[in-house]
Amino acid sequence: MDISLLGNEGSSYNLIKEGIQASNIRGKVIANNMANINTANYKRFNVVFEENLKGNKDMSVQMKTTDEKHMTNSNSQGNITVEKDENTSMREDGNNVDLDVEKVNQAANTLKYNALVQQANSKLSNIKYVISGGN
Repeated sequence: MDISLLGNEGSSYNLIKEGIQASNIRGKVIANNMANINTANYKRFNVVFEENLKGNKDMSVQMKTTDEKHMTNSNSQGNITVEKDENTSMREDGNNVDLDVEKVNQAANTLKYNALVQQANSKLSNIKYVISGGN
């Protein structure tokens, strides 16, 4: 009988780790959007993670890249995808960043990140408790 506590693919701990990584990337993307609020023709970026886990993501045609430095409209790391929002435009200069929306997203992301870190700590504490024999 094989017992794997943390390492097997699809484990809840790995899902928590991927959620923390998505939250970290989302924080950087939100900060980048806020930093470019006055940049003409800047289009905001969005991190898609939860929707990818649900499997509701439409598969789109991706451009072929021959070098890792080539850019695409969609950057993917496993279930984490960074997408550019080309559909909306908030102002006449072509910029679609709404500072109020970004601040709400930032607050929600912080709450999500803290909850995920708390979950990871709880999992690790439970494993430590079991390994130590309940002491």
